[in-house]
Amino acid sequence: MDRLNERADLMGRMLDTIGAMKQMPVGVQSGAALRSAAHRCINCSETEACRAWLDQHPDGADRPLQECPNAQLFNSWLEN
Repeated sequence: MDRLNERADLMGRMLDTIGAMKQMPVGVQSGAALRSAAHRCINCSETEACRAWLDQHPDGADRPLQECPNAQLFNSWLEN
């Protein structure tokens, strides 16, 4: 449970930091995309890099951490 909570927090922080939380699409397809994103986050090996990157961007960022397994998805939300 600790890992799930930690990763959910990191993913939420990433979405807030890049401003994608407000641009997430709604609907069945977006729900499936969000579940896939959560799965990738739970299995990510870049947790320390993610946390450090988030700590370095307290005022926000235009794009997610490049090594983020969800970078492509999150960037697509920013482009819509």
